[in-house]
Amino acid sequence: MAAAASRDGSGYDYIVVGSGAGGGTLAARLAEAGHRVLLLEAGGDPRRLSGSVRGEPDEGRLPDDYDVPAFHPFASENEAMRWDFFVRHYDDDQTQRRDPKYRGELDGRGVDGVLYPRAGTLGGCTAHNAMILMYPHEADWDGIAALTGDSSWSAERMHAYFRRLEHCRHRPLQRWLARLGMDLTGHGWRGWLPTEKAIPTTALRDDHLRRLTEITAATEFADKPQSWRSLLRSIGDPNDIDVIRNSSEGVRYTPLSTREHRREGARERVLATAARHPDRLVIELDALATRVLFDERNRALGVEYLKGERLYRAHARPSEAAGERREVRAKREVILAGGAFNTPQLLMLSGIGPPEVLERFAIRPRVDLPGVGRNLQDRYEVCVLNRMRFAHWESMAGARFAKGDPLYQTWLAGGESLYNTCGAGLGVIRRSTPGRVLPDLFCMPLLARFFGYYPGYAVALEGKLNYLSWSILKAHTENRAGEVSLRSADPRDPPKVTFRYFEEGSDGAAQDLAAVIEGIRFVRGITEQMRAEGLVEEEELPGAALQSDEELGAFVRANAWGHHASCSCPIGSREANGVLDSAFRVHGVTGLRVVDASVFPRIPGFFVASAIYMIGEKAADVILADATTPATG
Repeated sequence: MAAAASRDGSGYDYIVVGSGAGGGTLAARLAEAGHRVLLLEAGGDPRRLSGSVRGEPDEGRLPDDYDVPAFHPFASENEAMRWDFFVRHYDDDQTQRRDPKYRGELDGRGVDGVLYPRAGTLGGCTAHNAMILMYPHEADWDGIAALTGDSSWSAERMHAYFRRLEHCRHRPLQRWLARLGMDLTGHGWRGWLPTEKAIPTTALRDDHLRRLTEITAATEFADKPQSWRSLLRSIGDPNDIDVIRNSSEGVRYTPLSTREHRREGARERVLATAARHPDRLVIELDALATRVLFDERNRALGVEYLKGERLYRAHARPSEAAGERREVRAKREVILAGGAFNTPQLLMLSGIGPPEVLERFAIRPRVDLPGVGRNLQDRYEVCVLNRMRFAHWESMAGARFAKGDPLYQTWLAGGESLYNTCGAGLGVIRRSTPGRVLPDLFCMPLLARFFGYYPGYAVALEGKLNYLSWSILKAHTENRAGEVSLRSADPRDPPKVTFRYFEEGSDGAAQDLAAVIEGIRFVRGITEQMRAEGLVEEEELPGAALQSDEELGAFVRANAWGHHASCSCPIGSREANGVLDSAFRVHGVTGLRVVDASVFPRIPGFFVASAIYMIGEKAADVILADATTPATG
């Protein structure tokens, strides 16, 4: 892997900070177009690191925690690459402490929040996510086009970026037809990001799992005959163009970004590009960006960073070393792609943000931009947790989520195992109320005892092979009152993150809460039929005693979480607290852009990864179109 050979930056056209779905995609495209790019990543390569999972002594879980789809919870808890953010869902301390996942302290240090797993490693959060790649709703893109007056954000134009990046491997007949010029699906067939369907035959032979699927389909389709038609047209594919254009509801499988059922994402993209163009794409690992460098005219000149392993204090094992301070310069532009938490932190450390916040930490304000760190958004998620009346799911027999168990051996040999999946092979897309323009609920059954993120949640999955957790994800939430703010002026300290759930947040809390309650009632209808057939022993959460809207609402307020943080540096006008223009440029400065989950005015779709990959592709086009003038410096 190439190192940053030119420490004064004299050889770089662009510096990209962050190697996730946005930054990795963009850096690769710029290098392929002939530019010399430095990609700064604060962590190391997840397939070359060694670390144990919280609560386990074994340090030899990598690269399996990275590679095996079903091991993604362990990837998020692996100390070699995990960044532990502890966030507040509520400002009110009494309300926050009702969440059983809340921790006041951990390992002798104060944390005061709920665990929010992030990955500080090559590939960013594509190195530990569940790999689900579902296209956003068209209204998400059309909304940005309408907000900015920039038609390049329209749904029609944006779909081309999905086709550019996707290498669909789960519609073989349609692939053959596409070669004959008859593409009816809207998929991409020659992109760099492979997508696969993971529904192993072992799952189909599992009588209990097959019955769960039958009841789920019957429940969903009982009052929605149009869902049958959509299912037949798309064969259950959520990324089929008909499903996208019609915002269809129904049972769908979950496409994964895997190749031959191994994780693939931004890491593989940048490494492959660097191997082809070692003179153009330079990857500098263990490089924690500390501030953007500017000249007197507020033009971004480059980046200051600290070189060293585990320097960010969110790391599971933060280093006490000071790190080596370095500066690199870009002839053309600096692009920040650190994500919804780290990008606003880096902007504020560089003097861009609310002046009153910056002055509090003795940071000289450079640009008065109050929107930096504001507008933070996420989904609301809860689980309905059921203990089954049998020892284990047949398809999970022998599972220890470890190298060497029977399911691992089948996966390693290229066979069909539940380890090929992320744990959710199917999901149900629904509208919480019939009058909604867009579906807003995604309900997926997980064969695990899961109810959110807390220290040790991955290890707690072991030995619990007779559970069914219905994960309910509420999309298109109304709350836009979350905030990322500085905890200190030390770039090694993680920022303070507060989401302000439900009544603490924006108007619309009642609608969001009612939608989640509707999701609970829907999945309870499915498990009620399974209980009648003697398959369910007990609903552990929320518990059968909670039945009224008031009781379920209290449960949701106390237990909800999210893991798709977005929108903290939104596109929009400065007057409306926007941070970026429609070309990703930061207001008030030149030569500086943002390309990550923070750019969205509203959180898109159900799963955010696809949208971030897409804006990485779009940003490359925008930047390359602007790169017609001679470089400076």
